[in-house]
Amino acid sequence: MSAIFDDPNLVSHAGLVPLVRLVENIGLPALAEELVRLGGSAGAHPAAKITTVVAGMAAGADSISDLAVLRQGGMGRLFDGVRAPSTIGTFLRWFTPGHVAQLEKLLAEVLRRLTVQADLLPGIEELAFLDLDSKITEVHSGRKEGAAYGYTKVLGLNFLAATLATEQAAPVVTGTRLRGGNADTRRKVTSFARAQLRIARACGAGKKLLVRMDSGFYVGELITEIARSGAWFSVTVPLRKPIRAAIAALDEAAWKPIIYARPVRDEDTGEAITGAEIAETSYTAFTNPTYNPGRQTTGRLIVRRTPITTIDEQGELFTVWRYHAFFTNSPFNPITAEAQHRDRAGAIEHVFADLHAGALAHFPSGDFHANAAWLTHAALTHNLLRTLGCIAGDVHATARTPTLRRRFITIAARLARSARRLTLHLPQHWPWQHAWQQLFTTTHPPPTPT
Repeated sequence: MSAIFDDPNLVSHAGLVPLVRLVENIGLPALAEELVRLGGSAGAHPAAKITTVVAGMAAGADSISDLAVLRQGGMGRLFDGVRAPSTIGTFLRWFTPGHVAQLEKLLAEVLRRLTVQADLLPGIEELAFLDLDSKITEVHSGRKEGAAYGYTKVLGLNFLAATLATEQAAPVVTGTRLRGGNADTRRKVTSFARAQLRIARACGAGKKLLVRMDSGFYVGELITEIARSGAWFSVTVPLRKPIRAAIAALDEAAWKPIIYARPVRDEDTGEAITGAEIAETSYTAFTNPTYNPGRQTTGRLIVRRTPITTIDEQGELFTVWRYHAFFTNSPFNPITAEAQHRDRAGAIEHVFADLHAGALAHFPSGDFHANAAWLTHAALTHNLLRTLGCIAGDVHATARTPTLRRRFITIAARLARSARRLTLHLPQHWPWQHAWQQLFTTTHPPPTPT
């Protein structure tokens, strides 16, 4: 056996053909030229450069140099205008905070168009979930701008992200914001949430929009903003003295047992639990006029408690309780509200895991704003892959993006030309060939008769 890299007609990622055609079908190139205006030679032709980054990320690139995967074999015959990694590096380093905001605007408009192009968020008019969270991505060089030690005690960069999902649909990313590694979770979160609420409405979310957050977002200004927008909020509350007092005031008869059909993960301990008790009471938050002027908010305090059996000094068994509480103004019954709030972690954490398994394995540049632009490109790529999954249908509509990449993007093909027409010869008996053909056919509709 021998191995020779000598075939100019082979392509390693034939699945980029339907993805790039989807990019063209929604008008992303023209939109990029309109919205992303960096100026100078480095900022010229943003559409080609953005498409290069997105296609490379879809193929699994997690660094700028990995984008070279688009410039091998027969890829040049499939795609015009692919830029070299060095060109992309210069392009990304040209970004300023204003240019990153332009790219975020592109992300929002592309998401809106994708919801029209495919059934990306089924049921969004009935009930939608907007999840806010922050994430620290570890870096391995203190020379990266903004890198610092945060609450996770690792050197990294912190970013905010928002995802939009429904009861039937996997989450898509509505927006991101890169921050220094030691940034407080609450920093500028209200303005970020305000923008994400507008994007969710533009994507079709109706009156029933639930914003879910962990305890880092228990902020009077943010909760007031969400309530005033007409959305519902559901936020984990830290067990401070007023919360503990409200829990202690609950009558023992108020606690109702709940049994989980499948074990669920306790957010505080990580343990799997199969049953708990739940109760609710009315609660008024943010009552301090000095820190929260005009932000007093009354809602429902829903508390879950799980038993912990321990032994006292005399060796006798007795039960103590671990409490988990969240504050909400949603109208759902306590058991439904608790399930919806608990699902927040599963939804947005899956997105973080998907991003980390691809483009956000690390931040590739030493320049802060280049990394911010890279983050937004990663979100854009995630949404495009999610759309491909919805077009393919069946289990792929909710499959993880690494699965979609493995089944639809990283598929080898041989190029052949006949009668001035290119044909992709793909592996025989590919397990997901019918779904792939569905993607190809949908993204390559026949020309409209003149």
